[in-house]
Amino acid sequence: MKLLNYRILLRKEPEGGYTVIVPSLPGCITYGDTVEEAISMAKEAIEIYIESLEKHGEEVPTEEGTLEYNLSVETHA
Repeated sequence: MKLLNYRILLRKEPEGGYTVIVPSLPGCITYGDTVEEAISMAKEAIEIYIESLEKHGEEVPTEEGTLEYNLSVETHA
């Protein structure tokens, strides 16, 4: 078994809770009422996503070689 690491993005929703996106796995999105629940749901969603890829003989994307940078831009709004 291989250990893979994935970056997740948590977005606080106006109605409450957190939406979680896994940028390296297109369409892998989940939700949790708390940060802890959102992280737990993300782990489960990633595991199911990878299982499906493996079952269908598809390549499992990794974040190997991925660089992350936050960029700030000014707007006129």
